[in-house]
Amino acid sequence: MQAYSHAFEVGEINRTFYKLPMTKTAERWRREAADDFEFTLKAWQALTHPTNSPTWRGKKDKLSDEQEENFGYLRPNEQVVEAWEETKERAEALEAKVCVLQTSAGFDCSEENEENMRELLGRIDREGVELAWESRGDWKENPGRVKEMCEDLDLVHIVDIMRRDPVSSHDIAYVRLHGLNPEEYDYDYDYSGEELEELAGKLQDLAENHERVYCMFNNYEMFDNAQKLKGLL
Repeated sequence: MQAYSHAFEVGEINRTFYKLPMTKTAERWRREAADDFEFTLKAWQALTHPTNSPTWRGKKDKLSDEQEENFGYLRPNEQVVEAWEETKERAEALEAKVCVLQTSAGFDCSEENEENMRELLGRIDREGVELAWESRGDWKENPGRVKEMCEDLDLVHIVDIMRRDPVSSHDIAYVRLHGLNPEEYDYDYDYSGEELEELAGKLQDLAENHERVYCMFNNYEMFDNAQKLKGLL
């Protein structure tokens, strides 16, 4: 942790998506990192993914019947609200400024999902934490509705900037890079020098219109690619 936090300025915690660590563990991570290092984190999948999702495999042992039935798809019920409160507690322990909501492909661009998302995000306490939304599935074919949701709910629109542009007007830009294989979420990818130069240019363009720009690699060669990008920038 100490070595990583001296090599980079920010890191996105992925573990919190699958299973929330104990709060004292998150506090220890914060202590072990450099003072000026920033954490972001992915929201617990209890908010976004129903328990029949493959991402829950091996993670359901201690769930109650109510949790197993009601988790996921940003439904505005007691169990999902509590899952947010648990996530926010870890965000506060990490002193994280941004929490990533990654919805599943099954969370499609439907009126029901939109209504649930509006009700839930209008109800929860997110003071001190910005919410950034990475939509999957057919939301990508409906950028107008994504823009409307982001504007109405004060969300950062997360994109892979090498594939598409963000549509929100938020002061923050948040980029997550998964590689450029034909299948978008095939992470077995190593960005070439030319692609990293193109990426650096796109990030500099974002920086002209945003107060903060986050760039997260989520491919197998993430460490090497991030180091090379730092050199270019």
